[in-house]
Amino acid sequence: MSIQLSSKLPNIGTTIFTVMSALANQHKAINLSQGFPNYDCDPVLKDLVAKYIQEGYNQYAPMGGLPELNEQIYAKIAKLYDVQVHPETEITITAGATQAVYTAVTAFVQAGDEVILIEPAYDCYRPAVELCGGIPVPYELSKPDYKVDWQAFEQLITPKTKMIMLNTPHNPSGTIFSKEDMLELQRITEGTNIIVLCDEVYEHIVFDGQEHQSILRFPDLFERSIATYSFGKTFHNTGWKMGYAVAPEYLMDEFRKVHQFNVFCVNRPMQHALADYMKNADNYLDLSPFYQRKRDFFGSAIQASRFKPIACKGTYFQAVDYSAISDEPDTEFAKRLTREHGVGAIPVSVFYSSGKDEKVVRFCFAKTEDMLERAGELLCKV
Repeated sequence: MSIQLSSKLPNIGTTIFTVMSALANQHKAINLSQGFPNYDCDPVLKDLVAKYIQEGYNQYAPMGGLPELNEQIYAKIAKLYDVQVHPETEITITAGATQAVYTAVTAFVQAGDEVILIEPAYDCYRPAVELCGGIPVPYELSKPDYKVDWQAFEQLITPKTKMIMLNTPHNPSGTIFSKEDMLELQRITEGTNIIVLCDEVYEHIVFDGQEHQSILRFPDLFERSIATYSFGKTFHNTGWKMGYAVAPEYLMDEFRKVHQFNVFCVNRPMQHALADYMKNADNYLDLSPFYQRKRDFFGSAIQASRFKPIACKGTYFQAVDYSAISDEPDTEFAKRLTREHGVGAIPVSVFYSSGKDEKVVRFCFAKTEDMLERAGELLCKV
């Protein structure tokens, strides 16, 4: 006989990523749904991991991260964002960015606290807030530009607002926050006790000559912020689950109180390897042109289709409007697209707390050109 349970997440089922990938596998469809490359990471990086395993670097790493790796992250941040962060006290290596997000929420959000989510939002944000007893307060963006109306946004702030969660470059829309957006966020939170959690896992995937407007660029905003990052998104190895968080020391102290009892530390030989690999800045600076070529290739491949692409300014996701094809709910359309037309996609409504459906689905173009070409051929027949 089963025991009586009261679920902490009663309305949460299997993630849409698992559902759509399983459906794609079942129907032998081209899987452009889940956000991972279908190509391997650099053999040089894999060889470095093997080297450090063979040399015996297989025991616990320091809780905050390997000093050599934290130093490389510090150097990268100084070079790209012209800000000095302390490698020992303001950077923590995590088991992927999702763990960093969850740890940050857990460290600061208490029962009854309100957390503003800029939606569509990655699907781990809301459950993390709810598990802490927090109250998610959605602010909904809309196609085609997915821009924040900061005056409307400001009306959501109350004395109970503890945190604002955002993501730039933005998954699933492919938009980016501008310098003006960040300055508005800085203005709105000035003089408050609000913490800003900024998910920047696609920081190196920004197109058309634009610059990533990291929260680290804005000193007054960074003083109340935590930023999260992903080595997996940057170096084509999402299965390694390696990431990091950056925050002022007084916030990082609280972050690490949770981190040390969550995972304590993360994969040591990979940290050594990443520290070596990051010494060549081209390994991350070349990412934007690499993915811009894929974005443009996929855009050309679906140009003759009835899908209407939404401007992709960053990430490796292309959102498309399918309203000229069908008025089906986006989840049903994405499933039918997989079953009947052989291409897997993610419905964007799942990224909204309300299930807002604007007839938009998301394709991942972090794939080889032969796969993108074949997917384009199939999508042009829809």
